[in-house]
Parts: sequence; structure tokens; C-alpha cells
Amino acid sequence: MRLLCARPGWVYQQGTMGRAIRILGIDPGLRRTGWGVIGVEGNRLIHVGCGSVATVDKAGLAERLVQIHDGLARVIEEFQPDEAAVEATFVNKDASATLKLGQARGVALLIPARAGIAVSEYAPNLIKKTIVGAGHAEKDQIRAMLRVLLPKADPPSHDAADALAIAICHAHHRQSLALKVAAR
Repeated sequence: MRLLCARPGWVYQQGTMGRAIRILGIDPGLRRTGWGVIGVEGNRLIHVGCGSVATVDKAGLAERLVQIHDGLARVIEEFQPDEAAVEATFVNKDASATLKLGQARGVALLIPARAGIAVSEYAPNLIKKTIVGAGHAEKDQIRAMLRVLLPKADPPSHDAADALAIAICHAHHRQSLALKVAAR
């Protein structure tokens, strides 16, 4: 069964018997974009894969965005996620860095959307609160909870761990999103 999303042409997947919904979490960054894929069967979370797409620091901005694009496209092709979630950008004091992060985030939103995958966005504090129970959790606290929630996961970087946390956040909030959409 599929539920329509608020955006035309998008849908939220509803699980079928025996098939886990795959969720791709993306932690956008210009230097490294983390990705994590989990499966969801009812309340059960299953680690599927995680990693990061690293860009070449000396490459120009356009080339780095292409590297992020190509890396995320490979992840989507390999893991075939049903839904995706991306961390929302927070504004910091360095306007140039914020703009570059926004461009990387644009690619992170575009790739799953172009593949026909519904994309949700979550604020960093909501992700931390969902995983740890506090909106200002440290990276070590997130990793500790990931070991509890996904015992088979061993993220190779903070970016990959954050991406898994984003995917888990979506898994916890996706049902309420689907209900909101169905009520419209």
C-alpha cells in the first residue's frame, strides 16, 4: 500500500508482509557526506549499510558537488531505498561555509528526489532528541545509542553515524508524517 505525500507525485511507502522498508539517511557536507541505510519491519530496525562520500579538497566547488552526486547515486542504485531523510541545515557564523553546505545539501535532496524517493528533512536537535533523548547530545552519545539501536552497525566515521541517526529519526517519525498526509 502507498500513501500520497504532500508533494505531487511523491509517496510514502507502507510496508508489505515480509518486506522491510529501506530508509536512506543523509548527513550532507562538502568535505564528507555521510549516508546510512536501515531497514524497518514494524518496530524493528535493521542495519543495512553506511559510509560516506568524500570529496577532493583541492577540487573546485562544482567538481566536489559532482562527486557527492555520483557517490549518492551509487548508494541509491546499490541499496534501493524506499524513503530518504536529510538533516536540515543550521546557519552558523560563517556565511560562506553555510552557503557551501547548502549547496551540498541541495545535491543530497536532489539525488533521491530524482530517483522518485520521498525525502523528509529533520532538524539536528530533533534527530539528537529522537536518538538520545536530549536535543543537544554529543557525537559520542549518539554513537553509544546507535550501538544499542543497531548492534550490528559499526559506522566508520561520525558522518556515517550521523546519517544512521537521521535514518532512525525518520523511522520513528515516518508514521506520523504518513498519518498527516492521509488526513489531508
